[in-house]
Amino acid sequence: MNTKGHCYPKSIILQAVYFKLRFTLSYRDVEEIMKIRGIQVDHATIQRWVFKFAPLIESQMKKRKSRVEVSWRMDETYIKVKGIWCYLYRTVDKSGNTVDFLLTRKRQRMSAQSFLIKAINNNCRPVVINIDKSGSNTSAIRVYNKRSFSNIKIRQCKYLNNIVEQDHRFIKWRIQNGLGFKSFESAKRTLGGIEVVHMLRKNQMLKPGTTMFKTFCKLAA
Repeated sequence: MNTKGHCYPKSIILQAVYFKLRFTLSYRDVEEIMKIRGIQVDHATIQRWVFKFAPLIESQMKKRKSRVEVSWRMDETYIKVKGIWCYLYRTVDKSGNTVDFLLTRKRQRMSAQSFLIKAINNNCRPVVINIDKSGSNTSAIRVYNKRSFSNIKIRQCKYLNNIVEQDHRFIKWRIQNGLGFKSFESAKRTLGGIEVVHMLRKNQMLKPGTTMFKTFCKLAA
């Protein structure tokens, strides 16, 4: 890739992107780490790399992710984008493996329904979904059942959702040192990359590499 007259090899780009997605670092922190390693690269360039390559890595992970279980825990959390709260819908299975995720601008039935359809299309149809008292999530599952002639069981047991709420904390902790997302698209792409690395931590990729970084590089091969 050529940026401002500099041609960086793929290995350097992958290191920078991995550092940003794996650790709680700002782009300036990653710039400093790369400098220590003898690589001069501007933080704005690293940001462009993440913006460009995170969706490609996410796309590859969808193809190589191991199968999840059919008992899900579905919930949403808050993410601030350009000073406005947006909603990150997330689902894990009963073992804590990530099923899917979707960033939306609003918390409503249509958002929950879009997320549910995405999760099922990318994975499998669950037997049961545990949710909180959210009316939008309940309506989304009922509408899906009606339209697809399915019978996904809705369960509302608060303690069973502790596993997805704990999982939210990891994602939110990962972005706390940044200066905030400047656009919805940037937030969507970066969060997608962070979610992929989180799945790699859980050993959710088929035929992984010998280390997490090597597994990450296999996604970009």
